Amino acid sequence: MKEQKEFEKNLAQVKIPLLVLDQKWHQLFALSGKPTSILPLEEELKRLVERQGKLNNDLKDLKKTKNKLMENIVQNMEGTHEEHANDISSKKLKEDRRLIDEINEKMEAYEDELLELPKLIQEANRKLMLETMDFSYDRLRTNKEEIDEIGAWINQVRIDLKKNVIKKQNREINNKQIYSYMHDIFGAQVLDIFDIKEESEQQEQTEEKKEE
Repeated sequence: MKEQKEFEKNLAQVKIPLLVLDQKWHQLFALSGKPTSILPLEEELKRLVERQGKLNNDLKDLKKTKNKLMENIVQNMEGTHEEHANDISSKKLKEDRRLIDEINEKMEAYEDELLELPKLIQEANRKLMLETMDFSYDRLRTNKEEIDEIGAWINQVRIDLKKNVIKKQNREINNKQIYSYMHDIFGAQVLDIFDIKEESEQQEQTEEKKEE
């Protein structure tokens, strides 16, 4: 428990990049693809980030609209004091004020939500980071096991190769010795006759294997 608290304390002090916007984070899954444990966390974080961006854009648009309505109100208020003021200007004034009230309500709601979103994004990013680390370390362990297995296989192949090279060399030396002794005992003429016979038999064996 103490180690877990210390771990979380140390982790809280580290600034984590926004993972869904980091190309290197996506490349972590290039070989195996993203696991099912990662996908919903990624989607939730993307949704929050996109929501934050949309709210900021909408808030800018609302501010522009509000400023325009405020200009209209000033113009209409000037019109109502003129001698030839009419009901149209008065109605327009009321409508603009009503729209401004609606905009103010929306802006307040958006601003409140924007205050909460950074915390939600940070928490979603943290969950995604923890799941990513679990996946990555599991992949590292799996790769290490395979590396060790392949390494052991390679070492065994090297040992077998050395043994077979020595075995091959011994057989070649033995063949030379046998042929040399046969030459000394039976003479070149006898060996030539048997060489022809041996070559013929080897050729027949080769043809029989091909037919099989």
